[in-house]
Amino acid sequence: MAVSFLRHDVSDLCLAKPALRSLSVSATVAHALEALKTSEENFLSVWDCNHHNNNALAGDQCRCVGKVCMVDVICYLSQDANLLSPSAALKAPVSEIMTETAGTVMHVEPSCSLLKAIDLMLQGIKNLVVPIQTRQSLSSRRKQHPKLINSNTSTIHNGQEFCWLTQEDVVRFLLNSIGVFSPLPALSIDSLGLINTVDILAVNYHSPASSAVQLITQSLTQQTSVAVVDVDGVLIGEVSPFTLSSCDESVAAAIATLSCGELMAYIDCGGPPEYLIKIVTERLKERKLQGALESYSSSTSSSSSTMFSSSSSSDEESSVSPSSTRMVRSGRFSRSNSYSARMVRRAEAIVCHPKSSLVAVMIQAIAHRVNYVWVIEDDCSLVGIVTFSGMLKVFREHLETMG
Repeated sequence: MAVSFLRHDVSDLCLAKPALRSLSVSATVAHALEALKTSEENFLSVWDCNHHNNNALAGDQCRCVGKVCMVDVICYLSQDANLLSPSAALKAPVSEIMTETAGTVMHVEPSCSLLKAIDLMLQGIKNLVVPIQTRQSLSSRRKQHPKLINSNTSTIHNGQEFCWLTQEDVVRFLLNSIGVFSPLPALSIDSLGLINTVDILAVNYHSPASSAVQLITQSLTQQTSVAVVDVDGVLIGEVSPFTLSSCDESVAAAIATLSCGELMAYIDCGGPPEYLIKIVTERLKERKLQGALESYSSSTSSSSSTMFSSSSSSDEESSVSPSSTRMVRSGRFSRSNSYSARMVRRAEAIVCHPKSSLVAVMIQAIAHRVNYVWVIEDDCSLVGIVTFSGMLKVFREHLETMG
C-alpha cells in the first residue's frame, strides 16, 4: 500500500479540477476587479503571452506569472493615495496589485510525482500549474459546454487548459490516504513540533485597521491570517484573507477608517451593521476623502437596494447555519452590502490546542478551507499557529522512511 502511494503523480490530484480562469498581465486593476466579481474562484491566474515572438518556443508562448484576488484589490485601494481617487487607481496595470509571486508559481507536467510536488511546495512554490489532460478536443468541449468569458479573461493557453494545485489539494489528498501514515496522524501537534511560535502575524484589537494592511498582505503571501488579540495576548478573532476575498472593493474604505475590532464586525458573516456603515461614511467625510466617499456611498446604496429587492426570499433560502463555512450563492457577488453570497466564514478564529492530534487539525483546516489553525491555551491565550506547510514537511519526512 505504501509503495503504491509513492507512485502517485500530480495528474491524480487534478481529476475534476476546473480550468484556470486567467487574466492578461496587460490588464488593468479595473479588469481584474470586474473578473473577480464574476469568478467562482478566490484567485485569478495572471498570464504573460508572447504570441508575436517568433523566437519563442511554442510551449513557452504563454506562462502563468502570478495570481490576484479581491484581497489584493482591497489592500491596494486602501492606500492613502488611492483613497483620494479610486477611479484613477483602477486604471493602473494589474501588476500593481499582484501579490509577490517570484518563485511561487511553477508550471509542471501531469507526470510530475507527488513527492516532487511536495518538495516544490516546501521550497516555497504556492501554486503548481498543470495542463489538464483530456481525450476530448478543446473545440468539442467548447461545443458541449459553451462559456461566456469576459474579453479580458480566458481558460485556454497554448491550445489547452490548465488547473493548479495548492497545498490544500495535497493535504486533502494525504488526508484521504491517512491510514498509510499510521501512527503519525494520531500524534499531537506539540510532540511533532508543528506549532510555529515565531512567524505569528498579530494585531491589537483597538489598533487602526490601516496599520494591519501590510500584515494582511503578508498573510496572503504566507497563506495564513492576522490574529486579533487583546493587551494580554488573548485571541479574540482574526482578519482573514479568506473572509476578505468574499467582500467587495468598498471594504478598502472600512480598512482606512475603522479599528481592527470594528473591521472584524464589518466583514463578519451576514454583512456590515448599519452603524458601522455610518461610521465609515462620517470618517471619510472628516478626512475629506471625497473620491473614496463617493465610491463607498455608491457601493453601499446599490447593495442596500439589492438587499431590499431580494428580501421576499424565504428564510430557508437565505439563512446560513452558524456552523457552516459557506453561504448559498447566486453569482459570486450577489451580496448584501459588502458581503458576497459566495462561500464565507465568520471572523471567529479556527483554533486547536497543543495536544490536538495531527489528523484532527488537518480535518479542521480542510473543513474550514484554510491553510492554518491557531493554537491556544485553555485561557485562550495565543500560543502559535499550525500551517499546511509545516504538515507537509512532517509528511515528507515520513515518506522518506516509506521509500
